[in-house]
Amino acid sequence: NPAWRFALRGVPGGAAGAPAPEDAEGVARLWEEGLFAERVALLATLRERDPARARELLATTWRTERAEDRLLFLDSLRAGLGEADEPFLDEALADRSRNVRSTAAELLSALPGSALAARMAERAASCVSLALTGEPRITVEAPHECDAGMERDGVTAKPPANRGERSWWFGQLVEAAPLATWPGRLGGRTPEEVVALPVDEGWQSELHGAWCRAAVRQRDAAWSRALLGSPGSPVADGPGAVSLAERAQLLGALPEGERAAWVAGFIAAHGLSDSFQLLATCTAPWAGPLGAAVVDALTTARRAGGYPWSYSGIMGLAERCLDPAEAPRLDTLTQPDPPVADPPANSTTAYWTDAFARLTGTLRLREAMHAELTRPPA
Repeated sequence: NPAWRFALRGVPGGAAGAPAPEDAEGVARLWEEGLFAERVALLATLRERDPARARELLATTWRTERAEDRLLFLDSLRAGLGEADEPFLDEALADRSRNVRSTAAELLSALPGSALAARMAERAASCVSLALTGEPRITVEAPHECDAGMERDGVTAKPPANRGERSWWFGQLVEAAPLATWPGRLGGRTPEEVVALPVDEGWQSELHGAWCRAAVRQRDAAWSRALLGSPGSPVADGPGAVSLAERAQLLGALPEGERAAWVAGFIAAHGLSDSFQLLATCTAPWAGPLGAAVVDALTTARRAGGYPWSYSGIMGLAERCLDPAEAPRLDTLTQPDPPVADPPANSTTAYWTDAFARLTGTLRLREAMHAELTRPPA
């Protein structure tokens, strides 16, 4: 329906009249003459199909683009990022815009084999070592200055408010260093063994936080597992992740099935109160152990007498993401409890019954919609 073409403008390659990637002349014309949104969409489409061609197209106009546009175009290189992008990104380290320089440095640090990553590994390794005496532990000697080389490689010299300079520089070095640096530096230990080592003089939070950011940036599943630890560990006291936000980011580096299993274990141990960010990382529909864990936790919350609107965010997410196959397990929860002679004044049973009825109704509606949309043509 041509009347709906406007909706495709935000879709890579979907703008009306967009040239096919193999149409070299049309691609060049749109890149030179198109609106900014069209050029971004074009670059994203090319990057998915042919990363080198997208990078070469960007290079043709790079020096004449506005700083804010260069930043967004550079960000598109995250898709399909590879070693072939290093020369272009290395040139961007000398860009006039500080934001462009920082983004180029971040992308280079996500390439463990890049020259920038090697420089960062050398700097970070000089700050972290094993204690020479006593029980095995990590000692930290943060940098005493931020030199011009560090700044060129993306280290921001001025710390935010309430942050010390040395800890600020140290964190940036460690998060940009390849994680492969640390097993060899710390006695050949595995990521789990490295994370378990005590850290001297109050540096553990800073070091582990930087490792969390590195694991997310480098999409390293082994280090993400080590830093996440057991889903049953205290909410704010994982072996490396010091916040739920960091845990949610680390989960993104794990395979979908493993991620869902970890979140199911977290919900079983801690309930739903702290699980919203974690659930948002899981692929829908929530089926199997994850779906069962969510339903069980909602059942427990109802029995505990809490108010359903305290879980409104989770309930809304469940309406969109829970597998409709879980609806039968919720049916019994939509029935009112047997009447009692003297119900407590603050009973929440009726509220929960209504909330579960809405949830079940939405799941059945989604199931019916899916059946209609997947029905074979007559």
